[in-house]
Amino acid sequence: MQPTNTKAVKESPKLLIALVLVSGISISLTSYCMPGQFSFSSDKWNQQRLLRLLLGPEQIICYIAFTWALLILLAKKAEVIRQSEAFSLNFLSPDSSHRILPEDARLLQRKISDQAKDKGPFILAQLLETALNRFSVTKSSSDVVDAVKMQSDVVIDRMVTSMSTVNYLAWSLPAIGFLGTVRGLAGSLSMGGDTEKAIGSFIKEATSHLNVAFDCTLVALALSIVLMFFLQAIQKDEENLVLDCKQYCLDNLVGKLDDGHKTFSANSTANLSGESAESYQLDFTSEKYKEV
Repeated sequence: MQPTNTKAVKESPKLLIALVLVSGISISLTSYCMPGQFSFSSDKWNQQRLLRLLLGPEQIICYIAFTWALLILLAKKAEVIRQSEAFSLNFLSPDSSHRILPEDARLLQRKISDQAKDKGPFILAQLLETALNRFSVTKSSSDVVDAVKMQSDVVIDRMVTSMSTVNYLAWSLPAIGFLGTVRGLAGSLSMGGDTEKAIGSFIKEATSHLNVAFDCTLVALALSIVLMFFLQAIQKDEENLVLDCKQYCLDNLVGKLDDGHKTFSANSTANLSGESAESYQLDFTSEKYKEV
């Protein structure tokens, strides 16, 4: 079942985009780094050396995984920005003296639902609707607070679950690098029994295999560090978004709820005196009411 308060991020198209981007860039760089195109001043870091460092089989797989994860995170960031627009929709009245009665909760819930319908699902609207629905049933403000907290936990759990693909890709980058390391070390050790080659040729080929081993790990770990930074940043933005929504509910909704135990609706008496028809609070615990 799709979540009702967030737009699901489609991950498969991001994979296709990552494949196309990485393949195009890798092929272009490979063609450009062929011998005779250009030369470096250093003999150790020539075009062939950079080609082996950056465009090995394991490195290309790492680039695909990194780009796929980055595209998913960019979509997550766009969703956080879209969700933040809900705070400007004025779901609730900014008047701090406004009171919400249990019989008004259903009407206000439908109003919020209609406002959020056109611009897509919003976490803030979902929290407000859940809170108002609970208030209309239980008529207790303490139950509303519990409902907001429970719904916020559900939203955070959904966000954590939606990051499972990115977490896997971030874990897979070092693993792919280690596979290249094993391949390079295996190639170097396999030459141990070859005694027919000259010592110079033997050292050159063994060193080439060792370069493959460490190049894969270097690229994979570098990409993993960058990806983990963006992953933590997006997770922090999502958590702050949910906290802001929860704080909005507590400040603008819970504080205005009138559970009926100490309040009354002054629709009739207030109109007689020329005052606006709003809900007023009376303190029935005062000393002058104890004798009644």
